[in-house]
Amino acid sequence: METKEKITVTAEDNGMRLDTFLSHKLEGTSRTFIKELIKKSLVTVNELPAKPSHHLKDGDQLDITIPEPEAPGVEAEDIPLNILFEDKDVIVIDKARGMVTHPGAGRTSETFVNALLHHTKDLSSVGGPLRPGIVHRLDKDTSGVMMAAKNNAAHHALSEQFKEHTTKRRYHALVWGRIKDDKGRIEIGLGRDLADRKKISPRTGKARKAISNYKVLKRFDYFTLVEVSPETGRTHQIRVHMTEINHPIVGDPTYGSRTPPSGLGTEARAVLKKIRGQLLHAYSLGFTHPTTKEYIEFTAPYPDIMVRFIRLIDHGEITS
Repeated sequence: METKEKITVTAEDNGMRLDTFLSHKLEGTSRTFIKELIKKSLVTVNELPAKPSHHLKDGDQLDITIPEPEAPGVEAEDIPLNILFEDKDVIVIDKARGMVTHPGAGRTSETFVNALLHHTKDLSSVGGPLRPGIVHRLDKDTSGVMMAAKNNAAHHALSEQFKEHTTKRRYHALVWGRIKDDKGRIEIGLGRDLADRKKISPRTGKARKAISNYKVLKRFDYFTLVEVSPETGRTHQIRVHMTEINHPIVGDPTYGSRTPPSGLGTEARAVLKKIRGQLLHAYSLGFTHPTTKEYIEFTAPYPDIMVRFIRLIDHGEITS
């Protein structure tokens, strides 16, 4: 079912391009999807069609029509989901390591979206046919709590919480080295790396504000288990921030390569070789329910490989 939105431009957005304005207001949507809406005259400014480059003025009235997807852009696949919570507005799951959030860059199968579509057809269409329901994302090898929206009203309400940084997110990561301070705050702006556009880095021509707060949960001989609460949500933020303070996340193929210390036990060393992807886990996610307005929070246990490795380096057990 199509949905309609009305937005009034305020003074703080005076002079902003239409496509840029919409990308800020319609969180979870791609720029391609926004440009398609504008191209099809599904976005009007003061009841008139406009170009993506149109500069807005204070008081402009925008009418936006978000159509129901003409055809499913992604096929449903019977992939098991570990569902933590579900109602008519929201679905919260414990995403497995190795699962890509949504199709892209030539990948159209075995993603979280494929699994979602098999579970339910009731998903928001704000993100376009390739990202139904997707409000936020986790990197492929980051496990843990993730949510999706089951209708457009819920999508906008949840996206606004991410935009205003009112969600409560806690990530647990195993990093290289012993972090000296019990807690800290990392304020390092991030953007696309000038030398490698696939990487995120502070060495960029256009850094965006990025803040991560951390506290030590446990120190081991050569590693530290740390909890990180990001205030912003930049791509690869936690992974890059931990590397920037010289404590990259164990297993990170992009930012965390290190030679195992000579004192590491044989079994732990063997498990370390099997780790593919960063040991970063979205441990908890809290947010205000879009309909009931109740604050709810969910947690997810560590993935097996993370539990096994921590037990080995701890010479005992640790519960998540």
